[in-house]
Amino acid sequence: MKKQIAILGSTGSIGTQALQVIENHSDLYEAYVLTANNNVELLIEQARKFHPEVVIIANKNKYSQLKEALNDLPVKIYAGMDAICQVVESSPIDIVLTAMVGYAGLRPTINAICAGKTIALANKETMVVAGELISNLVEQYHVSILPVDSEHSAIFQCLEVNNSIEKIILTASGGPFRTFTLEQLQAVTKSQALCHPNWKMGAKITIDSASMMNKGFEVIEAKWLFGVKPEQIEVVVHPQSVIHSMVEFADGAVKAQLGVPDMRLPIQYAFSFPYRLKSSWDRLDFMKYNNLTFEYPDTKRFRNLSLAYEALSQGGNMPCIMNAANEVVVAAFLNERISFLEMTDVIEMTMGKTTFVEKPTYEDYVMTDEEARRLAAEMVITKMNK
Repeated sequence: MKKQIAILGSTGSIGTQALQVIENHSDLYEAYVLTANNNVELLIEQARKFHPEVVIIANKNKYSQLKEALNDLPVKIYAGMDAICQVVESSPIDIVLTAMVGYAGLRPTINAICAGKTIALANKETMVVAGELISNLVEQYHVSILPVDSEHSAIFQCLEVNNSIEKIILTASGGPFRTFTLEQLQAVTKSQALCHPNWKMGAKITIDSASMMNKGFEVIEAKWLFGVKPEQIEVVVHPQSVIHSMVEFADGAVKAQLGVPDMRLPIQYAFSFPYRLKSSWDRLDFMKYNNLTFEYPDTKRFRNLSLAYEALSQGGNMPCIMNAANEVVVAAFLNERISFLEMTDVIEMTMGKTTFVEKPTYEDYVMTDEEARRLAAEMVITKMNK
């Protein structure tokens, strides 16, 4: 029988590539659920092509447009976050690909875990915000989380025996501003920040990559996915993005996963694990990549990485605070309300002012997210008025 896939965020970068994987292996997979936040036009196009059982638009204002456009198809159409959280519990679903952006991915991921679904995790904020809670639920409901992030997929592919890990080495491209001075960083524009040298991604994650916050998120995610201590996670800047990450074992041996920068590979592996399926995508030509280089990350210019390690060290709801503040400042930067470096200033201040909870429950995370967003938004206004 074909595996039934629910794609949460089907119109984004990960979601559209996941549909390419499903199309390439239509004998093995079907899109059972497609969801989008606002992009109703592309969601309609996808629904007509892939004929899912259920289509959901998170923005309820777009429901009528979606309903009318798909009225001739035998598809169930819903709107709103509650519908997304409920549909992931549907019995036919085998795998839930969480490709939604930001904090919004937390609640449906929890529902899917509690329903016993395998999670193909592309929404790193879920583990950043509530890694301990998610880890406990995974153990309680005996489900698998298969990482889709290229770095965590690389680590996952390298591992054999977890207790022999000495160190995880996360690679980072360094983004478009890897060689910029602090003075140059102060003046960078939105258009510059949205031009990633190696990857094609959505706006939010592209800005996170430019500021190194994305790598900070991945450090926190790695801690929960692979059960290692913060000091066992090292970040190395690797501008070519050929080595997606590495694992160093207790005997000093290092395994690395290499490939061209193409997210379809980790998506497909998450769908097919523990098997590998043949693909027609580009292969790595070592003659084109005969100069692989590595650098230490500069945490004086890119302080977000240090803030992520700090949040991980403090634990509790601090990563949730950091994530909420980051979502606010990235939106502000994209709307040209604050500068590139001011984003980090606001995140750091929010981390210092939001109520700290050492042992948070899900309800604590919800309240923390609200409080941190409010404080960060106030600080953005203060920055604008200076």
